[in-house]
Amino acid sequence: MENLIGLLVAVPLLGAAILLTGGRRLDRIGHWLGTILAAVSFGIGAVLFFDMLGKSGEDRTMYSHLFSWVPVGGFQADIGFQLDQLSMTFVLLISGVGTLIHIYSIGYMEHDERRRRFFGYLNLFVAAMLLLVIADNYFLLYVGWEGVGLASYLLIGFWQHKPSAATAAKKAFLVNRVGDVGLSIAIMLMFTTFGTFSFQPVLAHAGDASEGKLTAIGLMLLLAACGKSAQVPLQSWLGDAMEGPTPVSALIHAATMVTAGVYLITRSGAIFNGAPDAQVAVVTVGAVTLLFGAIVGCAKDDIKKALAGSTMSQIGYMIMAAGLGPIGYVFAIMHLVTHGFFKAGLFLGAGSVMHGMNDEVDMRKYGGLRKYMPVTFVTFGLGYLAIIGFPGLSGFFSKDKIIEAAFAKGGTEGWILGGAALLGAAITAFYMTRVMLMTFFGEKRWEADAEGHEPHPHESPKSMTIPMIVLAFGSVFAGGLFSLNSSFLKWLEPVTGHEEGHSPLSATTVTAGTMVVLVIGVALAWLMYGRKAVPAVAPRGSLLTRAARRDLLQDDFNHVVLVRGGEHLTRSLVYLDHSLVDGAVNGTAAGVGGLSGRMRKLQNGYVRSYAVSMLGGTAVLVAATLLMRAV
Repeated sequence: MENLIGLLVAVPLLGAAILLTGGRRLDRIGHWLGTILAAVSFGIGAVLFFDMLGKSGEDRTMYSHLFSWVPVGGFQADIGFQLDQLSMTFVLLISGVGTLIHIYSIGYMEHDERRRRFFGYLNLFVAAMLLLVIADNYFLLYVGWEGVGLASYLLIGFWQHKPSAATAAKKAFLVNRVGDVGLSIAIMLMFTTFGTFSFQPVLAHAGDASEGKLTAIGLMLLLAACGKSAQVPLQSWLGDAMEGPTPVSALIHAATMVTAGVYLITRSGAIFNGAPDAQVAVVTVGAVTLLFGAIVGCAKDDIKKALAGSTMSQIGYMIMAAGLGPIGYVFAIMHLVTHGFFKAGLFLGAGSVMHGMNDEVDMRKYGGLRKYMPVTFVTFGLGYLAIIGFPGLSGFFSKDKIIEAAFAKGGTEGWILGGAALLGAAITAFYMTRVMLMTFFGEKRWEADAEGHEPHPHESPKSMTIPMIVLAFGSVFAGGLFSLNSSFLKWLEPVTGHEEGHSPLSATTVTAGTMVVLVIGVALAWLMYGRKAVPAVAPRGSLLTRAARRDLLQDDFNHVVLVRGGEHLTRSLVYLDHSLVDGAVNGTAAGVGGLSGRMRKLQNGYVRSYAVSMLGGTAVLVAATLLMRAV
């Protein structure tokens, strides 16, 4: 079975190579080829999964070494794979949801002239993401990490004829490079500390390293996670990335790419367990981001950007849970998987709405669409109920566990984190209810465009609705299946470990509190958007509302601190270069030139001048000799 592990990456990578180099003769079948190869990768993952189930928890890890990639003295980098319960969870999620999104894209991108290339990019992304999660060392993980960054750049900017899409792709690429610097530094620190960057020896000997070194490595890994998972302070790219085709939003910004940071932290759990300060930084980033994203989601009228704020917030829950250590690792991954179902379904539902509304994204121009798009309404509605934590649906089980784990941290920190998680749940219920009401309820608000074309909303084709239905089933049942007999906890515990915290509140109390804030959030949204007509133009709103519409001024902050700060730093360095470095060099050159000019006058070619010089020198020597004898 170990020989099959490499095929997980090889199959979609082959698809990308064929589709991107095969030329226009593949235009008619390219989308089918890309979808089939993604499905084959999922099939291989399923075979490996069932083989893994037949083994005991400690014997489930499989290794596959292909070849030595960079054998240079003590520096050994291998192409090798490690498939355990954690990586298997990601393999099934990436390839399974990825295949559904491929199927959805067949209908969504039907009229796009560059559809073959789009599917090539999708295959490339799936291959890179699979490489990231099955690599057996951080160096190979970094290759997958960069491959995901490249594929996301190509997909976000796929409609590059739009300046906004090209700008969004560049922004995502540059912001992620900041995080990538953190990962590269972390890998260097690992090599200097442990003499290797393979998972097994690094994590096994993490306890032998000093806390300071582990903290430095942990903080650099956190920086990497912030970039890839759009966490504060590297979150500004995610909203703009909605300029890409909607299947890209579902694949990259819901189920896979933005979860890479959660995988990195969880995989590196042994490092963070030995670095309490780094863990505090992780939970702080997660708690701040879950509130940051939720607040931004409340103020967006663009349906995809509202969901992007939601993604940022939900990943914040996962990062916070991962920062709790063994108390929260399992629940971070559990929420990651359930989120993969309901958020991918929500994004595909948003794409279905756009498909029926002439690509309109402004929810103020929707209204009453449940009558015209019943399948989209039901599937989107189930995703909505899952994300707000409606009892019995997947989000109810996974998010509640994170809130319980936050309180179980204990002490003042536990109360702060638990309170932040509860507040985030209330805001989530508010902004998602707002999306539902503005899109599917009320009276129709769409109008004819400048050319007189009025949208005619209609249900999407089956190639789009079938993946939405499958994801809706996951949104409903995944959490319950995972919680049954603590099956998901038992599945991951041999890899991530697990500890029961000491919560001051019982599980029943936490659940009751979550239900109360859920009802408050839904009721408040109903009062503001269900009972009142949605205005054609958004009111000015409070200072917080205006700031939230501008993403809580994240771009303004980046411009003032980074762009302007960088400009001032550059000017200062240029001034120092001109005044000190160039001044010293030019001054030395001028001094040598001046001295040589004066010395040159002594070498004038006249014998009488040389005779005078010799006479003067002789006089000086005689005078010095006499002076020395007198002393």
